[in-house]
Amino acid sequence: MSRGGLIRRFPVLAIRDFRLLLADRLIAPASVGFSLVGVSFAVLKLTNSPTDLSYVLAAQIAPSLIFALLGGVAADRFPPQRVIIAANLMMAVGEGTFGILVLTGRPSLWAMMGLEALTGTGIAIFYPASQALLPRLVPRGMLQEASAISRLAMNTGQMSGAAVAGLLVAATSPGLALVLCGIGMVSTVPLLRSIRAGRESLRPGAGRGVSGLDAVSVSTSSMLTELREGWSEFRSHTWLWVIVAEFCVVMMAWYGAFSVLGPVVARAHLGGAAAWGAITAADAFGLIAGGLVSLRFTPRRPMLFVVLTGGAVAISPLSLAMILPLAAICAASFGLGVFVEMMMVQWTVTMARNIPPEKLARVSSYDVLGSVMAMPAGALIAGPLGSAIGTSRAEYAAAAGTDLGTGPGEGPGPVPPDSDVLGVGAERQRRHGHARRGEHQQPAAAHSDRTPVR
Repeated sequence: MSRGGLIRRFPVLAIRDFRLLLADRLIAPASVGFSLVGVSFAVLKLTNSPTDLSYVLAAQIAPSLIFALLGGVAADRFPPQRVIIAANLMMAVGEGTFGILVLTGRPSLWAMMGLEALTGTGIAIFYPASQALLPRLVPRGMLQEASAISRLAMNTGQMSGAAVAGLLVAATSPGLALVLCGIGMVSTVPLLRSIRAGRESLRPGAGRGVSGLDAVSVSTSSMLTELREGWSEFRSHTWLWVIVAEFCVVMMAWYGAFSVLGPVVARAHLGGAAAWGAITAADAFGLIAGGLVSLRFTPRRPMLFVVLTGGAVAISPLSLAMILPLAAICAASFGLGVFVEMMMVQWTVTMARNIPPEKLARVSSYDVLGSVMAMPAGALIAGPLGSAIGTSRAEYAAAAGTDLGTGPGEGPGPVPPDSDVLGVGAERQRRHGHARRGEHQQPAAAHSDRTPVR
């Protein structure tokens, strides 16, 4: 299809800044794909210990407990693309240095944990800034189309990166994969700097000059005030905090089972790094397929779909627990990826449509904090538990924990006004005075105009 044909079919592609964002969201996730394979197999190669891998991955996710909130405030104060640049450079330094140490020597466990903590800080501040940037670049009516295409680019990049990284690590060294991850992250900086839109502050009163000690005092006070405002907005939406609480449990169980014990299963039973690269690539390929589906399909009850997809995440540890053939595990990863991506598109767009733009990054930071706050515990538990009772039993336990987080018959609570196509939840919210301002009160049919991170 010609460029003109693509733009006629997907008008959002006519927006220059969106095309630049797409390029970033292809290159950066491809670099992350190298990290996904490189970190796990570097630690296992150096230490041969699932417990040590638990410590390293816990160090990677732990900064989210602090820096996700600060990243949300930063993305509401400053242009989100600048925050993303800072995040990508942190990841470049963390993974690139890790790779160099692996290639030139034998880094200590503490060095690996410290470098992954730096990488994790970049990951933590990236998410809220990423959530805040897209709605500033495209018109509201193009938001679902933009979100689906953007995530399609991200997942294509991650699939390609993970597949190539698996082969590269199997043939050479995980250190080389990590160095390439760092190089890729640095290469995104010129693209992000070229984005012109989204540079204005959405905060009232921004830009008033204050200097000296008063500036420090005002800044600290303002940051705390903004965090409180973000928290107030977050907890005012029952549908939001209930689902985030669900995913707190789901992500804790999944992270330990997949990110820590998954490479252990691949190394022991499936053929090593190449097999793990194939599994993560299959997952990303499923995300791509889910993104394509999301361009033309919206679940009838989006928030219920999000909740049920959380329970379906148990498929991942179950396939590893049973040590199915590699092709079957890849098929399970692909299928789960389809539903997870459809869920992520619905979640991203629902957030953008129902949270005021000037608070979106801060609310997204509470979303990511709540979703990942138990993941370090999941990582720390998984390695020792797998060593104590066996990897398969630990995977079964994680699958049970994932479904426990969803709960039998549990619903998402009151839903956002423009996400309840049955109209019941929105009407109940209007009667109790919880409906959002006029521009957010859209009919359910709005989803058909093309609308997580989750």
